[in-house]
Amino acid sequence: MLNRFPQRVLLATDGAAGAALALHAAAEICTRADSELHLVHVWRTLESGPDTELRRQEACWLLRREILAAEAALGGEVKGYLREGMPAEEISALARELEAGLIVMGSRDLGPMERLVMGSVSEGVVNQAPCPVLVVRGGAWPPSRVVVGDDSSEGARRAGELAARIAVLLGATLQLVRAYPVVLDISEAARLSESIAVPLRVAMSRHEAALLGRARALEGVLGYRPRIRVMEGEAASVILATAEEGDGGPALIAVGRRGLGELDRLRLGSVSTKILRLSRGPVLICPA
Repeated sequence: MLNRFPQRVLLATDGAAGAALALHAAAEICTRADSELHLVHVWRTLESGPDTELRRQEACWLLRREILAAEAALGGEVKGYLREGMPAEEISALARELEAGLIVMGSRDLGPMERLVMGSVSEGVVNQAPCPVLVVRGGAWPPSRVVVGDDSSEGARRAGELAARIAVLLGATLQLVRAYPVVLDISEAARLSESIAVPLRVAMSRHEAALLGRARALEGVLGYRPRIRVMEGEAASVILATAEEGDGGPALIAVGRRGLGELDRLRLGSVSTKILRLSRGPVLICPA
């Protein structure tokens, strides 16, 4: 039996343009799921100076403004928190304290290449958070499609379950996608062995069977069996391309996060990090 939808949702806001879309998304999700909405604003601590108290007052004003906007959107009470320090660390710590089941946050208007070079607060939260993180971007909400990237991991299973519940809440369709990396291209494979296509077909069939099992497990939540797709290629590229299909705008992408350390993430990268940096639409990332 799949877990219920998270009862506590933490909305992280900085008052920027992207935060308004995240607020709208969080309020809609909480309204439909009957979940509590909590809101946090983190102001960065710089060297103490004559303007420190002024900046604190500005942060308090911003928080109050965002609480009023969230309460208006939700039609109910929203509890706010003002934290001081590094945003990613403070947001993740508060999520632990509240035992939040989902963090929702916006994304600054950086292009894919800028996000690739600079990273972002949302990326820091994803890497530290104890719960799933929904990063809202793309200018429109709600999405009409949800694409779940599945790699057979526990994080991917959790992403699929939560994504299915979000799809039901929003009336969106859901599709499961798995990428099968092929090291040799077709021409090279043909030169090496005429029979190499046979084991490739066998491997693809096994992936399809495993993905079909994931799809069947979600039928009880969705009320239908989601479509599945297994494609050759690099995982992030396959998932991103699938999310861009159709005329309804970018889909919500849901993926799991593997427990790589900081050095391994720098050295190897990760599918979730690539998708977070390159996706034009919203992204849901679940820890293992």
